[in-house]
Amino acid sequence: MSKKILIVEDDDNIRELLRLYLERENYVVSEAENGVVGLSKWKAENPDMMLLDVMMPVMDGWQVCREIRESGSSMPIIMITAKGETMDKVSGLELGADDYIVKPLEMREVVARVRAVFRRLAPDDSGKLSFDNLIIDKQAYELVIGGKHVDAPPKEIELLYFLALNPNRVFTRAQLLDDVWGFDYYGDTRTVDVHVKRLREKLEGASDKWELKTVWGVGYKFETKS
Repeated sequence: MSKKILIVEDDDNIRELLRLYLERENYVVSEAENGVVGLSKWKAENPDMMLLDVMMPVMDGWQVCREIRESGSSMPIIMITAKGETMDKVSGLELGADDYIVKPLEMREVVARVRAVFRRLAPDDSGKLSFDNLIIDKQAYELVIGGKHVDAPPKEIELLYFLALNPNRVFTRAQLLDDVWGFDYYGDTRTVDVHVKRLREKLEGASDKWELKTVWGVGYKFETKS
């Protein structure tokens, strides 16, 4: 099921741009133009995350964040502001924000931060995944196929782990570069193809219950079969 994100931002253009980029990543997005509307939508819609501007009319982001945390909610909040001073970041984090992004926004960075916060807070992300004849241990950087340890470079293990952590979800090459290599990595998307090819050679014939699959014209997914 797609994650729901509420954008609380008074700048119409920024709000629209954020919505477009996040919907492109398959998130379900709703919007609020100020803090009062944002709190109302948060209560009504129960989103999985809030992108929260600090400087807004009617009610600013500090107050919105404070009220959400005082309610007992642990919903992830990423603060967005034009202020870059250290004390503003500290204030946001002390109020209970999970991350802090300074304008002007770079959309790939925003998307990468959103994914990173979701991953960091995922309760089942132990660093070790097990499937039929396959164990992926990202903590120890070990890959076990058919009961045998198989040598694999760290990035291959990280790529396979990320895909297997999100079974049956398709990721584009650009998304995988963002999530596995980092949003500041500006390598060729063929890097992903090379790593997938090498992984397939290692995984070939291991099981008929899962597959590292190409979705033509889109990207890759770790497909599990019932």
